[in-house]
Parts: sequence; structure tokens; C-alpha cells
Amino acid sequence: MGIRTLLLLSLLCSICICSAQNSHYKEAFPDKITVRLSLQTTSNNFTLRDKITRSKTEFIPNDKSYLGVSVLFRFLEVDFGYAPNFLAENKDNADSKLVTFNIRTFFGQFMQTLDIYKQKGFFIRTSDLTLPINDLRTFKIGGTSSYIFNPDFSFRAIGFQNEWQKESVGSFIPSISYYYTKFRLEDPIIDNQLEKSFKLAIGPGYYYNWIFDENYLVSAGATGGLGFNLSKTDGKTSYNGLAQLIFRLSGGYNSEHFFSGITINTQLLSHTSDENFILDDSISFLEFYVGYRFDAPKKWIQKADELSRKFGIE
Repeated sequence: MGIRTLLLLSLLCSICICSAQNSHYKEAFPDKITVRLSLQTTSNNFTLRDKITRSKTEFIPNDKSYLGVSVLFRFLEVDFGYAPNFLAENKDNADSKLVTFNIRTFFGQFMQTLDIYKQKGFFIRTSDLTLPINDLRTFKIGGTSSYIFNPDFSFRAIGFQNEWQKESVGSFIPSISYYYTKFRLEDPIIDNQLEKSFKLAIGPGYYYNWIFDENYLVSAGATGGLGFNLSKTDGKTSYNGLAQLIFRLSGGYNSEHFFSGITINTQLLSHTSDENFILDDSISFLEFYVGYRFDAPKKWIQKADELSRKFGIE
């Protein structure tokens, strides 16, 4: 029930997007269709650390690299991803699976993200050995709700690139993150088998966009946070404190029509899983992208304007 409600609320937020008005700090493209091509790698890693012996066991996904195509128009985005075997990272992981689904939407100065990760195929690495375990599976769903205090700061310019940040500016961005994860980690090395967990963290963040010669952008920022983790291990439920750290670094070129760049994003959630173990749950994302903006058909613009007048969205 909780997962369905979270998914429904996130999808409803994706419908209610407001594009910021143009200013000398940023420019929106309400009458443009944005086409985006990307090469990306993403994964959800887990590390169990023993506080007494200081030993650790890592669960590392057998990663795949994806070629992606995105089409954006105002509040609508369509994404398609493909993992070709000719890429070197994909040649040795035929039994692995990775499904990802990500949305970032805006409602005024509120920003909402939705993330889904479904993985199969891991390596287990300890200080003594590294073993491939093809039947290990994880499923994660959740997201982040944030508020951008400075309306002149454009997160879209470092997200989906449907805005152009024209002057250097930063913003305080506090966030609430929440993730549900279901595990199937049936390996013979770890005695305590995690089954499911729910994490929630709240904390401050700050991001800054540096603009060079108007067209070149470098962006960096981080979000910290504290919260709780509710997990089930070997049929027993436990409640623990949680620490969160999110770091994002972007760089690229932007203009009226063409844009390109690179984005690195890392999120770490760390909590005690039982009396002696600490679980580090990290999500990493690396993307190279190029894109181009085309004039949208007049019928599309008219329909979008009708929706804006009817539902108050832009």
C-alpha cells in the first residue's frame, strides 16, 4: 500500500510542472522539442561493514552501459534505453539485468524525483575472494522532494537541459529522501540476510552553477541528511538511525539549440543493520550526453497552452 501511494503521488507530481519565467539569469524553452542522446552507467551497490573486526563484504552489481534517447516537450519526457553488447562493459554479463526509471519534475520552486532500480547479477567481494552470484536481486523505489529557495537558480539546466542558465547563481535546496528496497541476497557468506528496508532522511543542501562566457557551465553541490531506517533481517524487524550524503557534479555547453555535457551523481545512505554491522547503500550515476532543440509544431504548442490554462501548468 505504501509503495503504490508513493508511486502514485510521484507520478501525479510529474504532471503538475511549472516552467520558470525567463529572466536575465535563465531562459526556458516552452516552444521547443528537446532531443537528447546519452551514454550512461548507473548502479546500486551495497557494503556490509563489521564494526568489531572492521571487515567488509561488498555487493557490486555486474554493471551495464546504456545508450539512451530522450524526447522532451514542456512537462512531458519520453526515455528509451538500450544496452548493446558491443560495449566492453556488457560483454561479460549476459545473465545480468538492470532496469532503471527516473523522473525529475517541477511544481513552481518544488522539485520532485522518482527513482526505480531493479537489478540481477552481482559480484560478492571480501578481503579473501571475489565471486559472481548471478541470482542475487534487489528492487528499489523511492525519490526526493526538494525546495529551491532561489528562483533564479535552474536545476533544469543541469538535469534535463530544458533551461539555459545564463548567469552564475546558487541556491539553498533542503530535501527529504525516501526509499524502499527489497533484497534477495541468499549467499552463503553472510549469516544475516536482509529482506527489505525503508529509509527516510531529511537535510540541507546547496548547489551552485558557474557560467563561463555565457555558454559554458560547471555545477557542483551536495545534500546532507539524517533520518531513520526500518529493516527486516531474518524475519526480525529493526529500527536504526540513518546518515545520508548526495553529491552532484556537472559540466557542459549550452546554447539556443545545441547542448552537451557530463553528469556525475552519487548518493550514500548508511545505517546500522544489526548490533555489529553497518550497511552502506550507494547509488552512482555517470552520463555523457548531447542534444538539440527543435521548434515544436504549432498544434503541440496550442494544446500545451490549453492545458496550461485549464490546469495552471506551463
